[in-house]
Amino acid sequence: MTIEFEARLARPAQPKNASWTFLVLPAEASAQLPTRAMVAVEGTFAGQPFEAVLEPDGEGSHWLKVPRALCEAAGAEPGDTVALAIAPAAKEPEPRVPPDLRDALKANPAAKATWDATTTVARRDWIAWMTSGKKAETRGKRLLSAIDMLGNGKKRVCCFDRSGMYGGNFSAPEAAD
Repeated sequence: MTIEFEARLARPAQPKNASWTFLVLPAEASAQLPTRAMVAVEGTFAGQPFEAVLEPDGEGSHWLKVPRALCEAAGAEPGDTVALAIAPAAKEPEPRVPPDLRDALKANPAAKATWDATTTVARRDWIAWMTSGKKAETRGKRLLSAIDMLGNGKKRVCCFDRSGMYGGNFSAPEAAD
């Protein structure tokens, strides 16, 4: 199932002078994806092949942080409307593990064993839950909690709103003018 749509490329309002770009999927396109949560996709961006994990926007849709190299290959700039064709990825990509979590897992063999026994999606959820806290203090507490729960054999983070629609923990960036 290929989902075809057009979306406007934008720069985020924050941080000021950001060099990266993003786009928000139209609601009709997002509704065709299998989940309101993070979802891995593959397809084309202005004719250029790409693979990415779409983020939930907290409104029932998704957004995509577009790598600079992909924009350059496509000749796309902020303000341009680009054509996309996407489909859920055949294989979930492994998430990038933040250094603090990687170090904590190394220091706790039981937590590391549970981590290794979880699914890719569950690992992505643990990372998203841990890093979605707005304050460094919250992130630190979540890191300690994650290691404790994983060390006790818990494979999934409890009560985490993967879509951001109920907990407000995900949103698309605000576009700069």
